[in-house]
Amino acid sequence: MMENNTQRCDGVRKQRGTSRDSAEKSDTIDSRCTDLTRRVFVGGLSVVGLGAGLSRFSKQAEAAGEPVHFQYFHETWPTITNNLPKVADRGYDAIWIQAPQKSGLTWEDQSGRNDPPLGYQPVDFTTFDSEFGTEADLQALIDEAHDQGLEVYVDCVMNHMAVGYDYDFPRFSYDDFHHDVGSIDDWNDDHQVEHGELLGLPDLAQYESSTSDYVRGELMNYMEKVASFGADGYRYDAVKHVEEKFWRDYANPKADELGMKRVGEVFDGSVDYVQGYIDAGMDVFDYPLYYVLKDVFSGGDVRRLQGAGVVAQDPWHARPFVQNHDEGAPSQYHLAHAFVLTTEGTPMIYNLYPNAILDDGEVNNMVWVKKNLAGGETYWRHTDGDLGVYERYNNLLVGINNGGSSRTQSVYTSWTNTTLKDYSGTGGDITTDGNGWVDVTVPAEDWVFYAPY
Repeated sequence: MMENNTQRCDGVRKQRGTSRDSAEKSDTIDSRCTDLTRRVFVGGLSVVGLGAGLSRFSKQAEAAGEPVHFQYFHETWPTITNNLPKVADRGYDAIWIQAPQKSGLTWEDQSGRNDPPLGYQPVDFTTFDSEFGTEADLQALIDEAHDQGLEVYVDCVMNHMAVGYDYDFPRFSYDDFHHDVGSIDDWNDDHQVEHGELLGLPDLAQYESSTSDYVRGELMNYMEKVASFGADGYRYDAVKHVEEKFWRDYANPKADELGMKRVGEVFDGSVDYVQGYIDAGMDVFDYPLYYVLKDVFSGGDVRRLQGAGVVAQDPWHARPFVQNHDEGAPSQYHLAHAFVLTTEGTPMIYNLYPNAILDDGEVNNMVWVKKNLAGGETYWRHTDGDLGVYERYNNLLVGINNGGSSRTQSVYTSWTNTTLKDYSGTGGDITTDGNGWVDVTVPAEDWVFYAPY
């Protein structure tokens, strides 16, 4: 849980000291007086029954090693297929690729690497011959991914169709769309958000049309076609622009029926708002965390990271990210990755230029750390304007400094009389004392990853 030990059970803490000598006793009190937080409750539901979530009270160390996913965009299917051995070699567990159905826009329409991204203006859900390649090319990509031990998430666009067709598509016509809103003027009005034409795109009527049963049936067929290629999961596009009940009552049950995982794009900065879609049955990209990261790692206040994002309360369903095809990275690019690749959740790393990031030694090392050393609940050991130090309980101690000067900070840890190695390659060994305290030095605009040998 992203919280400082000094912030838990305040009523008890106000009556006792905070010296190093009392640290072990304080830690014991913490484990007895922890509130039944939303994180613990959600954790219980996420790990097969409430009792499993309550086991976190015992503070037993969780095994190290967590998955990392890779957003592989803006390339043809054959190009991606040929590069999958490299993706697997870097330690990634899954890739997310663009929507494969026949769509408007071509490579010639792009004015930049991802401007606009292709695949998001569907024309025909029944054919997957697209700008990225043929259906056979897509099948070859998925087969090669599985041979490399990689899962494949396929983008699934179910909110809208392409512009320029005057509501006349191979499988849809005028009555299959919402026409009561037009453009979205008030983003706080749920009806406008769910019925309006996002960026002018014709809005499919999953509800409130005489043909909505038919529309939903076509979308279920689309989901079946994606699954028929052997894909492992969906990335749902524009989730908040479709009624939540569609995901709860149709798309997610269909995904379960097909054995498909799913992660949704809920483009919103409110943790509670995004959590509502998790509760409807999907994982989500952690946009609330992204907005904090963008500020913090542009020279902002590191204290804002503590408790930020969906990952702080529901890491089992959170997909943190530093950038994607819609959102740019903060200026302190590697610092942001150092956080995302050591915090909880399943990070999605973006390939704006695939070889650039796959050959980035610092990011590759962070992926290794996430895959081999990260695990367990998060305990913040220190935060101030420039420096954050947190422990993935009994597995990994992370220091991140976005300031212009080197910092040394004494922090409490779960280890006693233990030598820790810096797996970032930045610092030398450090050794905790008999009460678990240790001095951590983090160079200016840098990071350290300490764990036992």
